[in-house]
Amino acid sequence: MRRVIGLFAVATLLSGCGLRPLYAGGSKGVVAQSLAAVEVAPIPQKAGWLVRNALVDRLATAGSVTPRYRLEVELDDRITGFGVRTDNAVTRERRILRARYRLRDAGAAGTVLLDATAGSDAGIDVVSSEYATIAAEQTALERLAKEVADQIVARIALYASRTAAR
Repeated sequence: MRRVIGLFAVATLLSGCGLRPLYAGGSKGVVAQSLAAVEVAPIPQKAGWLVRNALVDRLATAGSVTPRYRLEVELDDRITGFGVRTDNAVTRERRILRARYRLRDAGAAGTVLLDATAGSDAGIDVVSSEYATIAAEQTALERLAKEVADQIVARIALYASRTAAR
């Protein structure tokens, strides 16, 4: 019972501070409609394919909405070895995926509305099996692509909510 009263008190306090849900209105809300109107430009290479697919999944672009925005993404995917043993064998790797993205107005002018970066990294153990190491690198890339896509969509959603408030 105390917990319920405590949660009610916190909710009451937060309601007065001006916080409002980002996705208010669900699929009919301003943010969801703005996200659905984003067209994702092709991104080269495997990392680009993974990021683009994750973005399309998260933006819920069904193709029925006329694109108002175009999202262009440039990726930098690197694997760096560290943790070197005395025989110069690498024991750890770090895979870094960085994205520079631009949200443009899909109109004739193509004005840049948002220009930002997103990124994440993952540590990988290098083991004696080359197959296992390659599989770990690919799994890390798949996870990083999802994390970068989440960051990009969150930033676009925040932009959409701020411009809708004006």
